[in-house]
Amino acid sequence: MGKSRPSDAAGGSEGKCHFRSKTGSQASRALIALRSSVLLQLVLNPSASTTAMPHLASATGGLPSSVRWAQLILADRLLPGDVVVDATMGNGHDTLFLSQCVSPGGHVHAFDVQAAALEETRKRVPAEMSTLYLAGHETMAQNLPVELHGQLAAIMFNLGYLPGSDKTCITRTETTLAALAQAIELLKPGGILTLAVYPGHEGGAEESREIAKWAAGLDARRFEVQHLRPVNRSAAPPELWTIWKSAPMKK
Repeated sequence: MGKSRPSDAAGGSEGKCHFRSKTGSQASRALIALRSSVLLQLVLNPSASTTAMPHLASATGGLPSSVRWAQLILADRLLPGDVVVDATMGNGHDTLFLSQCVSPGGHVHAFDVQAAALEETRKRVPAEMSTLYLAGHETMAQNLPVELHGQLAAIMFNLGYLPGSDKTCITRTETTLAALAQAIELLKPGGILTLAVYPGHEGGAEESREIAKWAAGLDARRFEVQHLRPVNRSAAPPELWTIWKSAPMKK
C-alpha cells in the first residue's frame, strides 16, 4: 500500500543517491561530479538540452513533490551498507530507491499487506538487496530481526493506496500510528523517518490530523520534526513529515 500518485511513484529512479556531504572539500568534489554527470547526459542526448529540468524539479518542472522531497533528504544521508525500511512498498518504487541508496552492502526490509505489491516489487528489486514481508507496517517490530532494533538508518512511509489496485484498500489511522510509534524506536540515533501523507483520499484527512497530533507530541529532546506542504494548491495537497532522531554531537 501507500504509493498514491503515479507522478510520485515514478520518481524512484531519479532519486538515486549521488553523494553524502561530510566536509567542505568532499561536498565540492561531489557537487562537481554530479554536475559533470548531468552534463554528460546532455552530451549523450543533445535533444534534452532544450528541455532539461532543474535537478530538484518535479516531473512537471515545478517544486518537488512530497515523495521527491523525501528522496532528496534520504539521498543526502544514506550510505552504502545501511539497513533501511520501506514501510509501504506498494509497486516497489521506494524500495528500489532505497536499495540504490544503500548499495553495495546495505539491505531494505519492505512491508505491504497486498500480495500484488510483493510481486511488483520483486520485479524491481533483487532478493539479495531486500526482504519483503506480506504484513502490515504495524508489525515491523515483531518481524524485523531483534539485532536491527535501534539500528535502522531510515524508514520511509508513503501512505494512501496501491496505484492500479483497489482504492478502498488504504492505510488506516490506527495501524499507521502504531507503525510510527514502533518506527521511531527502531531508528538508530541520527536516523531519519519520512512520511508522505495524502489527505485528499477517503480516510486521508483523519489520518493526516492524527499524525499531526502524534508528531506534535514527540519529545523535542529526542526528535526534530518538520512538516512540508503546498499552501496555494488543492484543498488537501500531499504533505511530507520528516523526523530526525537526535544523535550526540561528535567532538
